[in-house]
Amino acid sequence: MRHFAIFLAVLVGVTALPIMGQQEQVGTVIRTDPAIDKLISPGTKIEKVHGGFGFVEGPIWVRTGSYLLFSDLPKNAIMKWSPDGSVSVFRKGIFPGSYPDGVQIGSNGLTLDKQGRLIAAEHGNRRVSRIEKDGTVTVLADRYEGKRLNSPNDLVCRSNGDVYFTDPPGLYRSYPQGADVPKRELDFAGVYRVTAPGKVELVSKEVPYPNGIAFSPDEKKLYVASSRPEKFWMVYSVEANGSLSNGRKFFDATSIPGEGVPDGMKVDRAGNIYATGPAGIMVFSPDAKLLGTIQLPEIPANLNWGDADGKTLYITARTSLYRIRMNVAGVRPLG
Repeated sequence: MRHFAIFLAVLVGVTALPIMGQQEQVGTVIRTDPAIDKLISPGTKIEKVHGGFGFVEGPIWVRTGSYLLFSDLPKNAIMKWSPDGSVSVFRKGIFPGSYPDGVQIGSNGLTLDKQGRLIAAEHGNRRVSRIEKDGTVTVLADRYEGKRLNSPNDLVCRSNGDVYFTDPPGLYRSYPQGADVPKRELDFAGVYRVTAPGKVELVSKEVPYPNGIAFSPDEKKLYVASSRPEKFWMVYSVEANGSLSNGRKFFDATSIPGEGVPDGMKVDRAGNIYATGPAGIMVFSPDAKLLGTIQLPEIPANLNWGDADGKTLYITARTSLYRIRMNVAGVRPLG
């Protein structure tokens, strides 16, 4: 029966989820503060729902179709996972040219705008794009002051339609020595805003390696992860005109052991922050108190809220997709 299911999946162009996938409990939750129990009940299972990818990033739940999209950077594709366990290619050939094996060339962070259109940080194309309802691609940002962006990494939509994104030099790091590395045109890593009319504005260049990005539920604060050389998160006040002020360190994890770095992050409706870090997904209260850490067999890169009620946390970690059921709902795009 299992062989027939796999054969049928091949016929329709999807990958069958291994039978053990949705039953396999992996990882653990380190409970640093009793308040974590209100967010994650003791005994809650962490599940591996699918594996075998290249390097996955940027999960986003599409409520209108009840499925998860995520990027596979070296495979140069946006993938689609459905609750029945099937995986298919949603869009491939994000980067149209040739590139060395293993280079993270595809899309990275993904989100939705108010109209439900997919917005992507295109790592290799060095741009932020929007996929229209008819499948065509609109470029939202690829240059700042006439110079090409580094390699947009992650992004978030504000409720007024503005798109904020990070632009570290990550693309250059993934190229092997001796390869034809793309020319870098900006001598800094920035955090940008694309206004609804389409203007690209630099809102900060003080973060050494800006990566994950997220708003507080009321959008009065913006959190930005910095991956290297130090490992920390910044928090900014968001002014009425969309600019940032009062930047300060939210939490410094440089001395915490572990191979992971501050990467993707998301926020729940109570304002708690879920951020990938050295030891796993670190869960912080709004006042920067570490409540606990979700540890996985693989180093997590990003995460997002899914399912109909927004209470399942889907996690992309290296070659696999994981999930954990929460007691709280997350802040999700309006689309």
